Amino acid sequence: MDPNRTIERRRSSLLLLRLLVVVLLWSGLALGTFSVGSSPHRVLRDLLSEEQLLEVEDLSLALLQGGRMGPLSLPPDLPDLDPECRELLLDFGNSSAELTGCLVRGARPVRVCQTCYPLFQQVANKMDNISRAVGNSSESHSCARSLLMADRMQIVVILSEFFNSTWQKANCANCLTNKSEELSNSTVYFLNQFNHTLTCFENNLQGSTHSLQLRNYSEVCKNCREAYKTLSSLYSEMQKINERESKAEFGTHLCIDVEDAMNITRKLWSRTFNCSVPCSDTVPVIAVSVFILFLPVVFYLSSFLHSEQKKRKLILPKRLKSSTSFANIQENSN
Repeated sequence: MDPNRTIERRRSSLLLLRLLVVVLLWSGLALGTFSVGSSPHRVLRDLLSEEQLLEVEDLSLALLQGGRMGPLSLPPDLPDLDPECRELLLDFGNSSAELTGCLVRGARPVRVCQTCYPLFQQVANKMDNISRAVGNSSESHSCARSLLMADRMQIVVILSEFFNSTWQKANCANCLTNKSEELSNSTVYFLNQFNHTLTCFENNLQGSTHSLQLRNYSEVCKNCREAYKTLSSLYSEMQKINERESKAEFGTHLCIDVEDAMNITRKLWSRTFNCSVPCSDTVPVIAVSVFILFLPVVFYLSSFLHSEQKKRKLILPKRLKSSTSFANIQENSN
């Protein structure tokens, strides 16, 4: 902006304001409302009401600002974002808002990994675009410096770290393929079996629909036992595979969607329906337990019998053997 033009505009605004004051003064003199020696401020307060006086002050401020109503505009020398950087920031903000809404909607029951993974990948890509913008422009106007390191708060960095931390705590990578582009086959199969089990529960519920305590769950336990056993076995197999693949990482879990689905099913089966699944290995367990309990009895009995046999075996002294043999010789000679 040309400074000479700004000065001329302000001078014309002041001139117009003075002209307004002169008109008011002449109108007051013509009406005889105040004397010639009154001050301009006194004149305005006598002629106008308080509301009209505030409007005149606002008008004067607008004239001093160059004819623009509202707050003063920012000085032109303040730093501003480049259009490219502003577009990157808006893209990241829109993607973050969509992902946040998806996380909240999938909080209970947990459906975070299976519904929000496309949005998480989108946010990660937007953040990569901002980070890669370091070399796209000059160092003083770099988008990465402006958006990631320009202030103490670093809002963009905080949001990105929050999303990454949430994703890692949920272990969503265990539900997805290696490239995190879609759900893994085992996860899809487990979720289908989970939905099948819940459908079985609903179809076999009997009694009143208003109170869970009055329902008869015998049909649920009878007809849904196989579906529950299949789901439980599948979950155990997924746990074993995860432990085998993650030996270096202690305490690793399956993704939160799978764990929450299995917890819901087990609570319904054991607490709500009061069902149980008979263990197929009961007979071998009982046999091994009885064998271990009788081992001490067998040990002490064998020790006792072995000691009694040693006591019964007599050993003759040498003198008795010699006298017996001499007596036999004499009998033979006779």
